[in-house]
Amino acid sequence: MDTLDAIKTVIAVVESGSFTAASERLNISKALVSKYINEIEQSLDVRLFNRTTRKISLTESGSNYYQHALQVLERYEFMLDEVVGEQSSPKGKLRVSAPVTFGENWMAELIPEFCLSYPQIDFELVLSNHPVDMLEEGIDVRVKVGNVEDSSLIARRISAVSRVMCTSQAYLDKHGQPQTLQDLIQHKCILDTNFTNGKVWSMTDPKGQKESVEIKSQLACNSPQAIINMAKAGGGIAFVSLHAAIEGITSGELVELFPDHQSENLGLYVMYPHRKHVSRKVRCFVEFMQHKFEGKCLRDA
Repeated sequence: MDTLDAIKTVIAVVESGSFTAASERLNISKALVSKYINEIEQSLDVRLFNRTTRKISLTESGSNYYQHALQVLERYEFMLDEVVGEQSSPKGKLRVSAPVTFGENWMAELIPEFCLSYPQIDFELVLSNHPVDMLEEGIDVRVKVGNVEDSSLIARRISAVSRVMCTSQAYLDKHGQPQTLQDLIQHKCILDTNFTNGKVWSMTDPKGQKESVEIKSQLACNSPQAIINMAKAGGGIAFVSLHAAIEGITSGELVELFPDHQSENLGLYVMYPHRKHVSRKVRCFVEFMQHKFEGKCLRDA
């Protein structure tokens, strides 16, 4: 038995919640996962997991083993980084999660450059608009647009993302163009359910006065790209991040409303677990993202 592989297997089973999910995360067979766990339990003469046909749960010994295993793996990875130093590129698999539209429109074109700089890193981009459990899903770095609520993670704000209001010309021809934010009450607006208070739309006018309006919504969605497609189809007015709308605005499929107003910017964060030692592959990616986005507001980028 390779002790290090066995340690990684225990960690994967705990964090993913099952032998099957752990095998997928580690890219090994379920049988090998079971073998590693059994060998550890036999060598230590303890039970790490209580198993039933439907689920597994940690024993007290298993919880203790897991906490120490995390420290051992962290120290091992740190040792490799220290020994190798700057003589070699960081290596290994790097899983990064990001919102779907931001990942498609901004990150996808940057990742090849990152991979060219670090050819020994195997990069996997995981796109999702749902909350991400980094430990359970084996995510190394999470890219998030919006507010940060999980205090168990290190969150670095590297940029700001502007929001815009837009709709199709066909919609404006049929319903007229709103002249003030308060006019939006009379219009069809498309709600972005990614925001907890998404029905309140706010902007600051050229004089610096902030105005808010509570919109009425028949359509709602958690995907900015789908909201944009609804707006293009004449479904109403959208209030979305710039990276979702910029292509449609540039092509003329969408008309930006209140272009002289400024929305409250959303934060762009890179997030990773609290650890004493952060792996070089994670540090390199965070530094890459900071270099690409830091100090910019994604309005004109």
